[in-house]
Amino acid sequence: MFSFVHRANAVVLAFCVALPAAAQEASFKLFKLITAKDDVVIGLTDEELRSFGPRSDLDNLAERLASAGQITVWQYAVHRAADGSTVQAPLRRVAVFKTDTMRIEPFNPAPLKALPPEGPK
Repeated sequence: MFSFVHRANAVVLAFCVALPAAAQEASFKLFKLITAKDDVVIGLTDEELRSFGPRSDLDNLAERLASAGQITVWQYAVHRAADGSTVQAPLRRVAVFKTDTMRIEPFNPAPLKALPPEGPK
């Protein structure tokens, strides 16, 4: 019984430690914008996406782009991190216009790590 309690406590502790880390990693989302010319990976914070409306992230982004006509977002690209690993990282702020965008889809950078966007520039 004693070892079961210790194992259960260890599992709960590991879950509590992992939960905040997972929450921090989920503070932004990446999307791929497909245009007639090229594809662009963009990143928005959860806060930005929530400010667009109460719907799902993809619906909020698409609706905001359609209603506003253009939005300014972080463009992402593959970079080499200081530790030598390859990551998806913010490259620059870009304006995206609804007339150029043909499709928006969620983007999963796996197996690369994605770095959060910087503050507004």
